[in-house]
Amino acid sequence: MWKRRKRARPDRPLPSELCDLCGAVFPRSEAVRGRVADSSAVHPTDVWADGLRRVVACCEEHLEAIRKEYEGRAFVPEELWAAKIDRALSGGAQSLTMGQLGCRTGLQESQIRRAIAWHNAHLRQRPEP
Repeated sequence: MWKRRKRARPDRPLPSELCDLCGAVFPRSEAVRGRVADSSAVHPTDVWADGLRRVVACCEEHLEAIRKEYEGRAFVPEELWAAKIDRALSGGAQSLTMGQLGCRTGLQESQIRRAIAWHNAHLRQRPEP
């Protein structure tokens, strides 16, 4: 009579990643990572990472394809500044003076005004639900 050997199963699922290009799921240890310039990306806490999006790929070729895709996108400073303002306002205070907003974002008044104008222009372009 044959006895079945039990396979050892981990107590919890193994950490996995998802390729940003093809959607393949693979072990986290095999991930190929990088950063690409993206004006829509702001880090929740690290201002030095603003404008850089972390990407994950299943292989070097897919990482290079992702990089090329992002190189073809326009980097819009006003978009980045608008995201910085949004992050500053999501910290609790819904109303800040221009000076306070400048201190919290590191932006100059002219940049804040351009970001607000960009944001308002893009609000008008969104289709209503």
